Amino acid sequence: MHRIRILALLLVTLAMVTSVPAAGVAVGGDETRASGGVTAASDDLHAVGDSPAAQAQGQTNQSQDNQSGGEQARNRTDCNYVSLYEETIPSIVQIQLGQGLGSGFVYETSENATYVVTNEHVVGENESVGIRDSEGGLHNGTVVGASAFADLAVVRVNATSDALEPLDVANETPQPGQRVAALGSPYGLESTITSGIVSGVNRSMPTEAGRLPNTIQTDAPINPGNSGGPLVDCATGDVLGVNRAGGGENIGFAISAALVDRIVPELIETGEYAYPYLGVRALPLSQPIVEANDLSVTEGVYVAGVLGATPASDALQGADQSVQVDGATVPVGGDVIVAVDGQSVSTRDDLLSYLLTETAPEDTIELTIVRDGQEQTVEVTLGERPQMNGA
Repeated sequence: MHRIRILALLLVTLAMVTSVPAAGVAVGGDETRASGGVTAASDDLHAVGDSPAAQAQGQTNQSQDNQSGGEQARNRTDCNYVSLYEETIPSIVQIQLGQGLGSGFVYETSENATYVVTNEHVVGENESVGIRDSEGGLHNGTVVGASAFADLAVVRVNATSDALEPLDVANETPQPGQRVAALGSPYGLESTITSGIVSGVNRSMPTEAGRLPNTIQTDAPINPGNSGGPLVDCATGDVLGVNRAGGGENIGFAISAALVDRIVPELIETGEYAYPYLGVRALPLSQPIVEANDLSVTEGVYVAGVLGATPASDALQGADQSVQVDGATVPVGGDVIVAVDGQSVSTRDDLLSYLLTETAPEDTIELTIVRDGQEQTVEVTLGERPQMNGA
C-alpha cells in the first residue's frame, strides 16, 4: 500500500514523434533493447481499461484533496531538490541483469514482499533480475507481470526493508511548467537525480507493441539507464510517470501515472493486463483528407479502414476508394469520429487516451461520427486487444 510522503514543512528553494530510443543501458553504454517503430500513417486503436484489481488498488491522496486550489498551486512551484532527494531516494532501485542495467522504484509493499515497477524493455524475457537498493543491498527479484504495449513490468522481491520504501503515485494530471525530477541510474550511476519541468502532456510514444498515448514530455535529462525510474513532482515527491525514453536534447518521455495506477495492480495480481480493442485503422484529419472527402469538420479521427471481424466492423465504415491529391494517395469514403461518450475527439491521441483511461474490454461506447456529410451516433462493444509481442 502506498506510503503517504510528507516533504519538508517549508519548501523553498514535440509534437508527436515517430521513434525514440528506450533508455535502458548495458555495460559500455549500449541500450538493452530499442523501442519498436510506429507507422505514422495509421494505427490500430486499442487501449486499456478498469479492472477489479485496478479499482481495488486505486488510492486517493486525501491530504492533497483537502487543500485549497491556491495551496495546490503553491505546491506545484515550491520545490527543494535536496529535500526531495532525501525523501525519495530510499524508493529507487537499480535493475541488474546480465550485462544490462536499468532503474525502478518501489510501488507497493506487503507483509513480506516488495513490488518494484520498471519498464518491460528493461527486464525483457528474463524471469528473474537482480535488485540493488539505495543502501547497496542486493536482492533477488522475480518478474511477476509485464506488458510490452505499455512498457511496464513488475518485479517482486521477497523481502521488506527501510531501503525499499514505496512512493505515492500522483492522482492528478501534471501541468506544463510543473517542476519535476528524474531518478535512477543513468549510465550505471546509482541514485542519480536530474531536474526539469513538465514540457507537455498527452504526448504519443512508440513502444515495442504500438503507439502509447497519455505520456508526459519533460526536459529533465533521461539517459541510458534511467529507464524504469520515476519522474516525480518536485513539491510532493509523488510519481508522475515512469521514465522510458530520451528523444533528443531536452526531450524525454515518461509513461503517465494514470496508466501506471491502472495497469500495475493487475500485473501484480494476475501477471497481465487486458486492453480494450476497437479495431480500426485511424488517420489524422489532414487537409487533403478534409478536401477529398468534402468534409464540414476539420477535427476528428478518420477511419481509413476497419480490421476484419473486429468490434468496429458492424458499426464503422472505412474508406472504400482513394484519390490522388498533389501526388499523394488520399482515402475517401470513411467515417470521421468526432466524439466518444459525449467527449470531443480532435486527434487520434484523444481517442486512444480516452480508451486507455476510461474503458475496458466488453464496455459499450457511443461514438459520434460523420458519415456522408451527416452526424450520427453508433454503439460499439469493445473487444480485447489481440496479444502482440507479449503485450
